[in-house]
Amino acid sequence: MAWKYPGTCQFLSETEVKAYLDLGRPAVIRLKVRAGPVRFRDIVHGEMEFSSDVVSDLILIRSNGLPTYNYAVVVDDSLMQITHVIRGDDHLSNTPKQVLIYAAFGWPLPAFAHLSTILGSDHTRLSKRHGATSIQNFQEMGILPEALVNYLALLGWAPAESQSEIQPLENLIQHFDLGRVSKSSAVFDINKLHWINRHYLRECDKDRLISLSIPFLQKWGLVENVDSLTRIWIGLLVEALLSGVNQLSEIPEGVLRIVEFDGSAALATEEVKQVLQADGAISVIREFSKEISLPQREIIRDWKEIISLVKARTNQKGKHLFHPIRVALTGKISGPELDKVLPILEKGSQLRLPKRIKNCRERVSEFMAAVESVGL
Repeated sequence: MAWKYPGTCQFLSETEVKAYLDLGRPAVIRLKVRAGPVRFRDIVHGEMEFSSDVVSDLILIRSNGLPTYNYAVVVDDSLMQITHVIRGDDHLSNTPKQVLIYAAFGWPLPAFAHLSTILGSDHTRLSKRHGATSIQNFQEMGILPEALVNYLALLGWAPAESQSEIQPLENLIQHFDLGRVSKSSAVFDINKLHWINRHYLRECDKDRLISLSIPFLQKWGLVENVDSLTRIWIGLLVEALLSGVNQLSEIPEGVLRIVEFDGSAALATEEVKQVLQADGAISVIREFSKEISLPQREIIRDWKEIISLVKARTNQKGKHLFHPIRVALTGKISGPELDKVLPILEKGSQLRLPKRIKNCRERVSEFMAAVESVGL
C-alpha cells in the first residue's frame, strides 16, 4: 500500500505553529480529506468509487509557494468553465483528488472521460521506438491530416455498424460519441493508417497533391525551383505513382525507379536477362527502336500506332510485347503503365532538373548498344 500522510501537523497548537514559522520551518498547505468514499461518473468507465482511506490529505500549496498540479488544474478548469475533461486513463488516479478539491470549493464537477492508452504493435505503451509518435513525424511521412484525424478517431472508438470506418471530419463531428469509446487499450496499426491514407490520397485534389509532393522531391534532389512546366511534370509523376504508395514520402523512390537509367547496369540484372531470353524479345526492342527513331515520330502522340506496328512485325503480344519495351525504356521489369511513363521521360528530358533525364530514344539506343556489346 502507498504511503499515506498521517496528519502529523493537524493537531499542532497555535503556539507550536507560531514557533515553527518563527524558525522559518518550511510548510505546505493541505486539504483535509473527509472520511467516506469518493464517487464520480466517468463517461468511458462508468460509475467510479475510491476509498478516502487511500487518499492522503492533499498538498495544495508547496513549501515554495507554488500550487500542485491537482490544485492548479481544478482552479484553472473551473475558472475557464471547462465542461468536459478528456484525457488518458493514466490520469484516472488523479481524479478522486480533484473531485475532493471541487467539492471543497463547492464547484460543480465537469464530465470526465478517461481514454485508453495507445499501445505499439508489441502491446507495450506507444513510444518513439515504435516509430512516428508526433504530428510532425506523420507530416514528414506524407500522411494527410484528414487521414490521421480519421485514424486517430478509430483508436478506441468505432462508428455504428451501419457506418464506414472512412469518416471525414464533418462526419466525425456529427457521429463521434464518447459513450462508444472502449475501455480496452488500442493498438496502433500502421497498416490500417496506410489503408486510410491511400483512400484520402485518391480523393485528394490533384493540385494539392502536387504542392504536397514538391518538398519530398526537393529533399531527394529531384527538383529545385518549380516553374509551371516542372509543376505539370510533377503532376504526371503523382498520377503515375499515386496508386502504389502508402504515403507521399514514398514518391521520390518511385520517381528514381522511372528516371534513373543505365543500359549496361540494367542488362546485368537477372530479371532483365530473363525477359530478354524469351523468344522474340530482342526483335521487339529492335523494331521499337526503329519506330521511335523515325524523324517524324512524336512518341507520346504516336504511342498506340508504334505499338501496333511493332506487334504486327514481331507477332508478339501481351507481356511478350510490353516487357521487352519496358526494360529497354526503364531498365526495370515492372512499374507504372507505360503510357504514363512515356510523358514523364519525354517531358522530363526537356526540363532543367538537378540531374538530366534521358529521353526515350536515348534510353533505347543505350540499351540496344549494351545488348549488341554482349552479342545478344
